[in-house]
Amino acid sequence: MGTSDLHGYIENWDYFTNAEYDDAAHNDVGLAKISTLVNQVRADRGEESTLLIDNGDTIQGTSLTDYYASVEPVDETGETHPMAAAMNALGYDATTLGNHEFNYGIPLLRTYEEQLDFPLLGANVKDAATGEDAFTPYVIRTVKLKGEKPIRVGILGLTTPGSAIWDKNNVEGDLEFLDMVEQARKYVPEMKSAGADVVVVSSHAGPSGTSSYGGGLPVENASTLIAEQVPGIDAILAGHEHQEIPERFVTNQQTGEQVLLTEPKNWGMRLSVMDFELTRVRGQWDVTSANSELLNTNTVPADPKISAIAAEQHRTTVDYVNTAIGTATQTMSAAESRIRDTAVMDFVDSVQAGAVDRALEGTPNADLPVLSIVAPFNRAAVIPQGPVTIRDMAGLYVFPNTLFGVELTGAQVKDYLEYSAKYFNQTALGAPVDPATLTNAAGTPDYNYDMMSGVSYDIDISKPAGQRIVNLSYAGAPVDPAQRFAVATNNYRQSGGGNFPHIATAPVLVNQTTEIRQLLIDYLIAEGTIDPATFFQENWKLTRNGEPVFN
Repeated sequence: MGTSDLHGYIENWDYFTNAEYDDAAHNDVGLAKISTLVNQVRADRGEESTLLIDNGDTIQGTSLTDYYASVEPVDETGETHPMAAAMNALGYDATTLGNHEFNYGIPLLRTYEEQLDFPLLGANVKDAATGEDAFTPYVIRTVKLKGEKPIRVGILGLTTPGSAIWDKNNVEGDLEFLDMVEQARKYVPEMKSAGADVVVVSSHAGPSGTSSYGGGLPVENASTLIAEQVPGIDAILAGHEHQEIPERFVTNQQTGEQVLLTEPKNWGMRLSVMDFELTRVRGQWDVTSANSELLNTNTVPADPKISAIAAEQHRTTVDYVNTAIGTATQTMSAAESRIRDTAVMDFVDSVQAGAVDRALEGTPNADLPVLSIVAPFNRAAVIPQGPVTIRDMAGLYVFPNTLFGVELTGAQVKDYLEYSAKYFNQTALGAPVDPATLTNAAGTPDYNYDMMSGVSYDIDISKPAGQRIVNLSYAGAPVDPAQRFAVATNNYRQSGGGNFPHIATAPVLVNQTTEIRQLLIDYLIAEGTIDPATFFQENWKLTRNGEPVFN
């Protein structure tokens, strides 16, 4: 059995809406419901003939995990991480490093690792100084069948190399991330030699073979490549791309053997169940067939045992995020932030720009104009009129990103905005415009669409990508390609996330370890009020041949 991309969900609860989780498909989430499915499978198959593994991205993603990483960090308090406590109770046999495991720094990750009753795998993660394994590469578990020779199952853990970029601040100089295919090619024969009858790769990477970054790192989503290029693998538990793959077979190019691949939907919505049939061949076990299916957590109740383990930490988090810290003069919604300039995005930009401007005071760059970029992370985010809570801020800025300020020229700003504008599907003059299909061109996610404050510009969606930014101006005049700007951004973007041009190589002017979300909270606590009249300026819009797309 396998889970992936749990992202801190234990209860079927949405901390941003302060209600039970629900979506259009009426999915349920969380380890408490996963546990009920696991118990059913164990009862059906026989507990001694089952194993349970996880594919990573476990300790980031909810207010619960944020609280025990940032507000009361477990590496300082000594408290058991809620995900460690819950997963120990479920009796996992192994988990794998996901890229989000590095979001809060190595000390917290190591504390979480120490609290687990099972290994945290990462065969392609090495100590930067020694080149040695920084985490356990694989584990071999024994499965017992009544009256039969025990079966030894090898579980190899691999993680996407993108963490070297996305969490550069936390890992640079300490950890290196090697090619997943090459490390599988190294370790699978070693596992076979150590007696593994069955080899399962827990690959925190999707099957697409694509990368969200340039060619400087090995392939991000390498699960299919691993199956194709490394002989001796029986099955792959994939993850990272938040896909739902009940069962897929990939042909190994060297042996012609079929490799089973499955990926359970994220947040504990699904449990992958892989069944293997084996026969004895000259005294050794041989896998003769494999199949998989996905079980849906919305079909079962939560396991009260897991709910009880998480209850106190869950309640602490709910109380914390529902704490009112100020007020807003009007409701500000992010629902249309992808297609028009909105006050709620300008609020984030204003706080970021203000923090960078203050950090530059007294430095040689104090006179640089400060721009700011932000992406529409959460379409459902709303800052309500009246009391505003920490939960509202967490819903607006859902990632634990920290603040950076970099230097870009006017020409580089133009390039940056052109790259961002590829997010829109080209729409001819006079053609109807449907907001539902206008965005996410070429699969670009919302978090890789940046809008910029401090300059004014139009995005002409009738033109092809790369030719869309028009009327780019600063302080009422066209932007000089040579003009220098300070640009407020986050660590994900500054380190190359999204593969935007120039920003990863731009001179760093400000590097604050404070999370941007915390800056938003601090602003409201200090000011007491969020008033769009003090910061909202409609500085960009979508156009076609000079005419606004939306009034």
